[in-house]
Amino acid sequence: MARSLLCRAVGVFQLSRTPTLLAGTRFYSQTDPEPLTVRQQNSGIRRIILNNPKKRNALSLSMLESLRENILTDVDSDELRVIVISAKGPVFSSGHDLKELTSAQGREYHTKVFHTCAEVMTLIQDIPVPVIAMVNGVATAAGCQLVASCDVAVVTEKSTFATPGVNVGLFCSTPAVAIGRAVPRKVAMEMLFTGTPISAHDALLHGLVSKVVPEERLEEETMAIAQRVCQASRPVVALGKATFQRQMAQGRDAAYATASKVMVDNLALRDGQEGIRAFIEKRKPVWSNKAEKAHD
Repeated sequence: MARSLLCRAVGVFQLSRTPTLLAGTRFYSQTDPEPLTVRQQNSGIRRIILNNPKKRNALSLSMLESLRENILTDVDSDELRVIVISAKGPVFSSGHDLKELTSAQGREYHTKVFHTCAEVMTLIQDIPVPVIAMVNGVATAAGCQLVASCDVAVVTEKSTFATPGVNVGLFCSTPAVAIGRAVPRKVAMEMLFTGTPISAHDALLHGLVSKVVPEERLEEETMAIAQRVCQASRPVVALGKATFQRQMAQGRDAAYATASKVMVDNLALRDGQEGIRAFIEKRKPVWSNKAEKAHD
């Protein structure tokens, strides 16, 4: 079981790989020549920037498809260690583009929007590398869902979070999937029933975000976490992330059974043994970053 988790973590997206992209993607808005997202990668850290501030970085179908492509590109490459998602402008993301959700678009199109959104959110949790949200502003509805779906979220003191769909007649049912798994039930229900924004510090208190920092330190604090991730063994991190997601969906006893088996398989990894030897020998480990076994 643990071996299958590792295989899934490091290779399940092989069939979904897309060609290597440059800084932008082929997804553009209809009125603006700028790409909807910008992808950059350096020293193992991939930056994905939501790049449509004129539309409050709305998660239109095109934006979601662009984000999906940026996540999946070479996701199984040893050169990729962590992904950071941020946004240009004062709004991280305002959620779905409501102009795409009118009757004129039709049920089939609406279904495609929400299916694509769900796919992106689950990809974030299923890919083998950690995903960090770097937020400096407003995150509402599906934008809040995006933050909740990330493994880590570093936000500024001025950031706010809300699920205001109820106020426009569209209850935030899909954002509730991620948010309801990140914050206490009654906190989630108040957010969903009222649409009232919560502050960054309340988001931290309730577990929606990981850290609240001054605006001038957002980049520094986020990159420090990303760089720390890059110092660890890629297959060990991949196995740990996949196992965490699996055991969180299980009961206590099943979770311990899953995690215990994975710990034994982790020890069988070449990097698992290298880390232990390095600790005993009082030196820094030299990771292979390969999912190779040291023993059966």
